Amino acid sequence: MYDTIIIGAGMSGLAAGIRLAHFGQRVCILERHTTIGGLNSFYRMNGRNYDVGLHAVTNYAPKGARRGPLSRLLRQLRLTWDELALVPQSGSSIAFPGITIQFNNDFELFRSEVHRHFPDQKDNFQRVLEQLIDYDRLGQDGSDQSAREVVSRTITDPLLVEMIFCPVLYYGGSRQQDMEFGQFSIMFRSIFLEGLARPFSGVRLILRKLVRKYKELGGEIKLRSGVARFGVSDGQVRSVVLDNGDELEARQILSSAGWRETMRLCRNDAALDAQPPGEVSFIESISILDTQPRQLGCDRTIVFFNDSEAFHYEKPADLADVRSGVIASPNNYSYDEPLEEGVVRITSLANYDRWAALDEPSYRLEKLRWYDRLAAAAVRFVPDFRSSVVDTDMFTPTTIRRYTGHENGAVYGAPVKRYDGTTPIENLFVCGTDQGLVGIIGAIISGITIANKHLLK
Repeated sequence: MYDTIIIGAGMSGLAAGIRLAHFGQRVCILERHTTIGGLNSFYRMNGRNYDVGLHAVTNYAPKGARRGPLSRLLRQLRLTWDELALVPQSGSSIAFPGITIQFNNDFELFRSEVHRHFPDQKDNFQRVLEQLIDYDRLGQDGSDQSAREVVSRTITDPLLVEMIFCPVLYYGGSRQQDMEFGQFSIMFRSIFLEGLARPFSGVRLILRKLVRKYKELGGEIKLRSGVARFGVSDGQVRSVVLDNGDELEARQILSSAGWRETMRLCRNDAALDAQPPGEVSFIESISILDTQPRQLGCDRTIVFFNDSEAFHYEKPADLADVRSGVIASPNNYSYDEPLEEGVVRITSLANYDRWAALDEPSYRLEKLRWYDRLAAAAVRFVPDFRSSVVDTDMFTPTTIRRYTGHENGAVYGAPVKRYDGTTPIENLFVCGTDQGLVGIIGAIISGITIANKHLLK
């Protein structure tokens, strides 16, 4: 009998496991796949290591900072700042036709860029900053307002509104075109007020630190251990039944699988019907270069681009929509030494249903076609890197579905979040994307928050 069984060995599940094991609980994390991390993971192909999911760690705080999610995370997990080895971005931008806003981890640059390009919005921009909801108020009264309505009531230039929403939605938007104002506040803070960073070794360093800490505290991880269903009776989960038929018992269950995915394990049709699945998914290409991107003039850490004044963040009718996207280079952080090879990653919105309907030969062919289209879209906003490409890979919405279990390959899960982490089942709780916090730091904080609030009583 375990004290807690956690479903999913992603960032959120691992963080919750560390927190619980630290206080002496007997904890077991169940993971369907052969490796940890969910979509924020890594793999090896053709002799190269590839990160999946990680463009940047948002919510950056410099060493010694005492406030903010990163500082809280380090305290709660008993980690040191040096263990995560986060290196700040060199500088990023939001590029629309005829106008580019630069930003880095010093918010004053972003503020000055907004003032320079939109001088008549200076006071309005300040008023939006004053309305931002703090992390501890997420999910409380007032945070379920439409972010677009709140921001557009204050900022009267539609182009500035679109330029602000482009990075915020791409890095955390589970709804098409909009998000709750509480979610907007958290994403705005994490990207612009706190900033972007990355470990030199990528996501594998963070995952290995979390796993090592968890195991040192006596936690168990069972890989290749997918959950078939929960045994529910009298309003509680009595057992966890694995795909191979094995049955495990625990006093309480924490699921990072997603709300609908968790309710399906309970066979709770009413809860499923009450919560629609997410529709927002992506394709992403990874290009390996024979030189550093900076040598080609690609010196931005992240470029959020859109090719018109209107930003359409929605499920496209085609396999993908390359009118907008994200261009990321892990090389362009302030490292003391360069990464071994150059990397450019390009992300755009995609249609899960269209990709899932393809047979295997057509799927492979469309990946090649859309790699070319992504690259062609990107070089409208960054110097052309295509002649330096020596290797490529690409993931699609079906990849996201395979490694996260999220319906429709919805990167950020369901459009309605469960901020308190509770479910209709008394001893079953949720954390991770569908609890409401996204990104690597957000996912870790989610696991910590739900563990503290419900599982350490």
